[in-house]
Amino acid sequence: MELTVECQKRPEGSKPKALRRNGQIPGNLYGHNGTESIALSIDARVVERLLKKASVNNTLINLKVTDIPWQGKTLLREVQTHPAKGTPYHLSFFAIAGHGPTDVEIPLRFVGDAIGVKQNGGILDPLVTELEVRCDPENIPDHIEVDVSKLDIGDSIHVNEINLPAGVTVLTEGTQTVVTVLPPQKSSDTETGSQSATT
Repeated sequence: MELTVECQKRPEGSKPKALRRNGQIPGNLYGHNGTESIALSIDARVVERLLKKASVNNTLINLKVTDIPWQGKTLLREVQTHPAKGTPYHLSFFAIAGHGPTDVEIPLRFVGDAIGVKQNGGILDPLVTELEVRCDPENIPDHIEVDVSKLDIGDSIHVNEINLPAGVTVLTEGTQTVVTVLPPQKSSDTETGSQSATT
């Protein structure tokens, strides 16, 4: 997925609180020119739409700073939110051109019906929902599929057993358990009934 966001360079001396009152969200762009950064101002409505589709360290964003002008592919590195309201407070973007392979976090999508769930009443228990991987910016996958259809009760899939897209290297520990199938949970009514029968 690639999104396009337009913004402006933040005026010299502008205060973040004043920007937010005027419907703007402050931000920063890093990585476009060595250690330099650009202070940004982004329309709050644009930020709201962006955050509905983008996720940190995953979504490729075509950022346009219209008044410099500057344009390039970036990753959303950080989203700060208001501690009480939960609204976006500050965004950080990282320009990826010329930096080679980059580290990103990719969500996992579990596909298929596990045997242990479908036939034996077990419970699918995802322990990891995203993987940290390294890949070229142009090849960042939207998600990575994990086929759970062969899992019976007690079976697990580990990180090193996941089929990765071409050009993607996993950074998460290979022996880490990603998903397992737990035995069916006994209800308290069942346990009470068995105790009464024994009594």
